[in-house]
Amino acid sequence: MNIFRPADILVPNVKAIEKWSVVACDQYTSDPGYWKESNEIAGDEPSALRMIIPEAELPFKDVAAESEKIYAVMADYLSEGIFNEYKNSYIIVERTLADGTVREGIVGMVDLEAYEWTDDSDSPVRATEHTVEDRLPPRVRVRERALLEMPHIMLFIEDLSDALIKSAEKGDKVYDFELMQGGGHIRGWLAKDIGAVADSFEGLSDASVLKEKYGTAVNPIIFAMGDGNHSIAAAKNYWNNVKQSLPTEMQDKHPARFALAETVNIHDEAIVFEPIHKVIFETDSESFFAEAEAFLPVDEDGNREITLITESGNKTLRMSGLTMGELIGKCEDFCVSYTKVHGGYIDYIHGDGECIGFASRKSCAGILMPKIEKSELFRSVIESGPFPKKSFSIGHAHDKRYYLECRKIK
Repeated sequence: MNIFRPADILVPNVKAIEKWSVVACDQYTSDPGYWKESNEIAGDEPSALRMIIPEAELPFKDVAAESEKIYAVMADYLSEGIFNEYKNSYIIVERTLADGTVREGIVGMVDLEAYEWTDDSDSPVRATEHTVEDRLPPRVRVRERALLEMPHIMLFIEDLSDALIKSAEKGDKVYDFELMQGGGHIRGWLAKDIGAVADSFEGLSDASVLKEKYGTAVNPIIFAMGDGNHSIAAAKNYWNNVKQSLPTEMQDKHPARFALAETVNIHDEAIVFEPIHKVIFETDSESFFAEAEAFLPVDEDGNREITLITESGNKTLRMSGLTMGELIGKCEDFCVSYTKVHGGYIDYIHGDGECIGFASRKSCAGILMPKIEKSELFRSVIESGPFPKKSFSIGHAHDKRYYLECRKIK
């Protein structure tokens, strides 16, 4: 199966492209001021901001009315001819992040027939975190009437040689500009040899390659979700609805069957995994240590380590025989069970110092989670399915994918 294909990619041909690109709508969810400033930067120029609803603004806006505006903007942008269309293309992306590191990727389209988001999926393209089904229907409704898609979907491949993306030969440059709001710099080129890039992606499915990496080629995972998990799940659900009314011969090339995405090697030096810690607020923390030891599969010789934190101090526990996903799931289950007995609510905290600071307060308790190694992600998903929600973060908010390329889906 040709999973990651070249696409008919639209790139805005506007005089102020730096005002076009905005960060993914699910970032800065507690900071409406960020989005207000983005709106001021974009001004009256064509902007991807006019084709999204930032999640930070959802409580203050009429989603149905805003969706109608989005559909109208998409139609206007298409009729005004603001896009250059690159037929049957891959775009090689070079993103310089705020800290100066460079993340490399390739934009194309993923075949949704190869993707399944359910926890027991054995498809070649899989979710890395649990998908919350309640978040899908609104996204599906938007896609039903949208003329365009813009991806913040990022797929991971596990290329141990780190050669596939780096060796893709660059052709004509299609963009080169500074991203707004501290997003760094981005450059993009058309891939010169489409066939060679497609063959390289197909080579990831080779049985000998899979056996070398995972010890088996049975039900392999070839692409793992890095970002945009719910966006691709919504696209899949929409495609499932569309194909029911299509004859088989029309399904292979229907635009709804695919989703535009950027593929990145998980071993790219600019990909940084940060743990997401757990803190229980407004609880009775007196028995937190004892109950954690009783609930969790503690093993003094184990290879997994967590640190429990309360106002009275901290305690390290070790465990073994668990994938990283299973460990995170066990800790989540314990926190949920603890709040049912002792009250309080769980929040998910980025940063070791922040977690320690919150968990050390009166009536609080927390778990400092271990860092996820890149080499563990694919293997953990293969062995125990997607990670629980809020398991890890990939980089900082300003390093997330910015909306830039588009594709017609009608």
